[in-house]
Amino acid sequence: SPAAPAARLLIYHADVRLKTSAMPRAMARLDSLVRRSGGYLSAATETHADGEWRQETTIRVPPTQFRSLLSGLAGLGTIEEKKLSTDDVTAEHADVTARLQTKRAVERQYTTLLNKAQKIKDILDIEEKLGEVREEIEATESRLKTLDSEVAYSTIALTLYQPLAQAVPDAPVVSLGSRTVEAFYGGWQLLTALVVGAVALWPVLLLGAAGFWLWQRRRRSYPA
Repeated sequence: SPAAPAARLLIYHADVRLKTSAMPRAMARLDSLVRRSGGYLSAATETHADGEWRQETTIRVPPTQFRSLLSGLAGLGTIEEKKLSTDDVTAEHADVTARLQTKRAVERQYTTLLNKAQKIKDILDIEEKLGEVREEIEATESRLKTLDSEVAYSTIALTLYQPLAQAVPDAPVVSLGSRTVEAFYGGWQLLTALVVGAVALWPVLLLGAAGFWLWQRRRRSYPA
């Protein structure tokens, strides 16, 4: 009979923004939901800024519990935003696995050559090549472990927040004494402005007075 097709390797990811009116209770319920789902919190950051009490959490959960945990999060408050994505890494996983096997075979060949080498130059050249291959093996193994981890545990990036009440400043209370001082200051400014204006107009006043004196003098010189 034909062999059964290999299971697809899928990575599930969700970004959720959720508003709550009771942050401590929501955080406690979140912890309980995650534990019951067989998951764990891989990272969490809590801040009080911009009028919000906010916790940003990265949740890892088995794929079989991914959908049910998302449904449970709706009970913590109001979901304002939710984005879901699914990545099929079956082909990439197979490719990385094949490349890792090839690099390990090359490593074994270099190791055999190194054991047979007699000349110092040959030994140094082989050791250099062997070091390069082993670095590539480490990088490939790291990628394979990352894929295995992301397939084994789905990821939910949750932003949970509670709006904080903004303090409204009280209207300033103006006392009678303050109002009296302000009125006195305003009157003094008006008086100062009048004096300064009079000083600024003294040439005009002087010319006017001189003209009036000449007019009076000429009037006396020519009796009616």
